[in-house]
Amino acid sequence: MNFRTPVHIDPFPFRIAPQEELFCVGSCFADSIGRRFREELFPATVNPFGVMYNPVSILHTVERCTVAPGVALLTLGTNHVYRLKSTGEIVDNCQKRPQSLFDEQQLTVGECCEALSRAVSVLQARSPGVRVVLTVSPIRYAKYGFHGSQLSKATLLLAADRLAGQSPCCTYFPAYEIVNDELRDYRFYAPDMLHPTQQAVDYIWERLVDVAFSDEARRFLADWAPVKAALNHRPFNPDSDGYRAFMAKTLLKVAALSEKYPKFATVYRTLKNGG
Repeated sequence: MNFRTPVHIDPFPFRIAPQEELFCVGSCFADSIGRRFREELFPATVNPFGVMYNPVSILHTVERCTVAPGVALLTLGTNHVYRLKSTGEIVDNCQKRPQSLFDEQQLTVGECCEALSRAVSVLQARSPGVRVVLTVSPIRYAKYGFHGSQLSKATLLLAADRLAGQSPCCTYFPAYEIVNDELRDYRFYAPDMLHPTQQAVDYIWERLVDVAFSDEARRFLADWAPVKAALNHRPFNPDSDGYRAFMAKTLLKVAALSEKYPKFATVYRTLKNGG
């Protein structure tokens, strides 16, 4: 008997290389995945102007940020937007201004697809070979009511599917479906029963690695894992001879990785310094 319904994901038509430059924009799920890329020493720019939930706000971030990534991950959270009544513009953040200043509206499938298509065009102008991964955040929005939340997600799913079918550089990754159709259990949700747990995010990461990473990138993850664990180790006595020897050995491993992977030293130094 099979007690799960695994989500089938075809291998991506491209492969993410070791320490590929990435751009992660969208909902707080983009923050979670982007943080994991950075932990694994991929140079990733993650929501540089804050979390962006809807496709128009994602477009605004892409237009404002000048990065030219090899891969961009656009994570769609909602089709709900807020328009400033005085100008008609869609704002990315209401900045705690009175609700009476805004009209809440819902983007159509066509409007979502148009905003995302423009974002892709901007990315292609900066980086002609960019590959774009579209995904829908598994985080539910209780404030819409759960039927309303599902309608919002359905709009995003249709828009992402349309764009992935139209643009050869776009690929859809089913994070939303993995949580709702494969994990499908409240133990994979945080105490608010809306956000996925770290365990769920880790599982989604594993599925992404399986279908999107090159063999060399997977070897890099395997090489980096024990070194990362050693660097994250918190000793009981950091001044002991044993710990000094342990760190000396670890730094030799860091040097070996720098020789094996050309970008390692630069990325490691940048992320270590908070870049």
